[in-house]
Amino acid sequence: MNAPHSHILHVHSASAVHRQLPYSVRFEWGLNGANVVAPGADLAVVVDVLSFTTCVSVALDRGAEVFPYPWKDATAEDFAAHHDAQLAGPRNGGGLSLSPASLRAAETLERVVLPSPNGSTIAHALASEVPLVAAVSLRNAGATAAWVAATLPAEAVVAIVAAGERWPDESIRPCVEDQIGAGAFIAGLVAAGKGGYEAEQGVHGYSPEALAAKAVFDAAEPRLLEMLRDCSSGRELVGEGYADDVGIAAELDGSSAVALLRDGVFRRLA
Repeated sequence: MNAPHSHILHVHSASAVHRQLPYSVRFEWGLNGANVVAPGADLAVVVDVLSFTTCVSVALDRGAEVFPYPWKDATAEDFAAHHDAQLAGPRNGGGLSLSPASLRAAETLERVVLPSPNGSTIAHALASEVPLVAAVSLRNAGATAAWVAATLPAEAVVAIVAAGERWPDESIRPCVEDQIGAGAFIAGLVAAGKGGYEAEQGVHGYSPEALAAKAVFDAAEPRLLEMLRDCSSGRELVGEGYADDVGIAAELDGSSAVALLRDGVFRRLA
């Protein structure tokens, strides 16, 4: 059996046992993880701290709307034109890009198509699979958690997906910044009192995977900027001249913008 086919079989066979079905708050990694834990959820939360979901929060703070779109899709330019939106490019292309600093500094910002290989691609894929999709970063983790606890039913299932990064062979690289961001959101749920179904109803609250992410955030919070700056992804960005992006990503609860995906676009919750 060749390796790619074996991998596909593994994903499908693992899905039944790895869906974290006893739990109302679940946590997994990447698009494959999203496809496992998100089906049947009431809300999917995508976390891509460096930098898609941080970009979304910055754009929404400026009153803009953000269209997620798959990475390196040749139709992105036509899609942006159809929606009368600006098309953001990669950081090294200059201008409007996946750099949160570029969105904050843009002279005008109204409608943005923001492709990315991880967070944007996952959000775009989940749009047709889950009733609600939220973009969460450290900047809006607390606000989004408070909205979930205040708005959704106690029994609502929340599937949190850390986007991760990519190795050169395109396999997922779990990265600490996204685990910290997911943990910040989960800590916010706990603080806001979300507990899920009672035990007698057959559903528990937080999966061990979700609690582990919260523990990572709890450990990182006292030196959050240092953790983001010194982790592998942060050092990569700083080395490429994007230290400001890391600083923006570390603005814990700096935004009250709850970013919900509706009709294919992230808008700030009114």
